[in-house]
Amino acid sequence: MRNYKIIKNRKIWLSLSTALVTLSIIVLFVWGLKPGLDFTGGSLMEVEFAGAQPTVAEINQAFSNSNFGNLVVQPTGNQTIILRFQETSQEKRAQALASLESLEQAEAGLTELRFESIGSSVGAELRSRAFWLVFFALLIIIIYITFAFRVVSKPLPSWKYGLIAIVSLAHNILLTCGVFAILGHFLGTEVNTTFIVALLTVLGYSINDTIVVFDRVRENLPKSHLSFAETVNDSLNQAFNRSVNTTITTLLSLVAVLFFGGDSIKDFVLALMIGIFCGAYSSLFLATPLLVIAEKWQRRSRNS
Repeated sequence: MRNYKIIKNRKIWLSLSTALVTLSIIVLFVWGLKPGLDFTGGSLMEVEFAGAQPTVAEINQAFSNSNFGNLVVQPTGNQTIILRFQETSQEKRAQALASLESLEQAEAGLTELRFESIGSSVGAELRSRAFWLVFFALLIIIIYITFAFRVVSKPLPSWKYGLIAIVSLAHNILLTCGVFAILGHFLGTEVNTTFIVALLTVLGYSINDTIVVFDRVRENLPKSHLSFAETVNDSLNQAFNRSVNTTITTLLSLVAVLFFGGDSIKDFVLALMIGIFCGAYSSLFLATPLLVIAEKWQRRSRNS
């Protein structure tokens, strides 16, 4: 088994995480996440042209006299277009179809694949529920870790394992949100309820990876004659290959879904990929170094 000096080089990993989290907070503060239809309310229409696909400029020109609020045109395939607009009435739906049918490319045929409509009050309620879902998920996780590590009292109390795990999870969520804030600003990528589902999935996956490493530390502490830092580093090396291999196989599966799955789930899969990668990184290079730092601070406070 290789002996990676992860704990010895903890300043590098912690500095990298701090820089990335700071960048994520800045872009979230400046640009923010771009809320999608689920959170703002409005309508989504997906249509398929039997002939050539019109350009975005041509579609905007067709809608120039239709008085649609915040019309967003998104080409998603060779002949497929997604339209998003604020209005939710059936009259506006019919008007949108009429505008599309006026295009020259629609003469060969035009098919409405789907139409979804959400009121603004429903969107506000979904935003509120999404916030509380993430909050209660974090609360349940910290309670579970505190309970699971209740037998660990030396040199760190069990609640500190839970606190460090939450810091690690916050790191993963902030980085994922930061990437989507950048994508939203430059590419118009929106966040919907599927993004919240992806974040909750990342929480569960990441905490599982962190607990595996922490559990190895818990097993090795009673029988180790090394220092706490050396014991943590040995435990980390024992779990390293398992964590990396599991993450790689998971990401390979998600890459296949990203490229060969439908357009409607690509943002969901991308969020999973970013979150799972960050989760593996934080479990190995953030959570365990923080354990060592917490133990070092605790020892200093006792000796002072």
